[in-house]
Amino acid sequence: MADMPTPRLTADEFCHRLLTWFDQHGRHDLPWQSPRSAYRVWVSEIMLQQTQVATVIPYFERFMARFPTLEALAHAPQDEVLHLWTGLGYYARARNLHKAAQLAVDEHGGELPTENVETLMALPGIGRSTAGAIIAQSTGRRAAILDGNVKRSLTRLHAIPGWPGKPVVERKLWALAEYYTPSTRLADFTQAVMDFGATLCKRSRPDCKICPFNDVCLAYAQGEPQRYPESKPRKVLPTRSTIMLLLRDPEGRVWLEQRPSSGLWGGLWSLPQFERHSELNDWLETHAVAPRREPTMPAFHHTFSHFRLKIIPQPVSCARLGEVRESGVWYDVNKPRELGLAAPVKALLNQLTSFTLNLTPGHV
Repeated sequence: MADMPTPRLTADEFCHRLLTWFDQHGRHDLPWQSPRSAYRVWVSEIMLQQTQVATVIPYFERFMARFPTLEALAHAPQDEVLHLWTGLGYYARARNLHKAAQLAVDEHGGELPTENVETLMALPGIGRSTAGAIIAQSTGRRAAILDGNVKRSLTRLHAIPGWPGKPVVERKLWALAEYYTPSTRLADFTQAVMDFGATLCKRSRPDCKICPFNDVCLAYAQGEPQRYPESKPRKVLPTRSTIMLLLRDPEGRVWLEQRPSSGLWGGLWSLPQFERHSELNDWLETHAVAPRREPTMPAFHHTFSHFRLKIIPQPVSCARLGEVRESGVWYDVNKPRELGLAAPVKALLNQLTSFTLNLTPGHV
């Protein structure tokens, strides 16, 4: 506990105030709360990473309808898992979820290993906070969490300077999280501390005047709660560009290819991509029969955490492919298959449902 700032309250008083607030104002009807199982909590926690509750709920309900058990998820094709994830982003979460389910079946008898945090963390995609949330909410045993909402609340309560992602700051926050975590009502406490940050101690416009901790919150006493937590030091995002080939056959179907399992959009289906038009033309000369350029579509940007991608769509029609390409499929935009699609690809395909290609001659 050497890294821990001086607590603002005893652990018992902190829990009493928080749970009193939660009993009156917390969220008690989220779909993963009833029935509450390790599997359902786990899926919800992975979906909630980088994503708000309101967005997650319909995805969670569809996911559970299709994969009601861990074994159902483990035995599903990856394409189907990624299809149900399409739109949530951060697709490595879905791939890790699928892989972890398979490992749980192979190594843990089809159940998540909730004996302790370390065992859960051995599965792909499960970090310390996620493991704590799964154990606390599904078993009622003591385990601390430190998601983004908890980091924000504790940072403000103690006016802790620095970006919470820095190891020295994160150690302080983990020490506080461990200190305040009780030994009873663990499921409620875990939900409460997340709800508190999400609905009251919000990123912008926190409701400090009705906060149960406003008499002991150092950030509120300073009159600038939104100063905390400090933002991650900004870096200028580099811009890359790619040409996406929208190749359609005489039936109007679009050619898609599956990306490698790792890397950008790993395992998802995407349009063929090229850095230069010369590469695109070489590909068409090799693979497409009678290719013809079609009306252009506007370029647009897609932003990732570490760069911006300028996407240049290039519609082309062809009679057929001249050779079999095992990595691809013809995709009917009007009768779509259940494939995991990269978000900008899905957006382009949606445009094509109302975008009629002009099949007049015009050699590439």
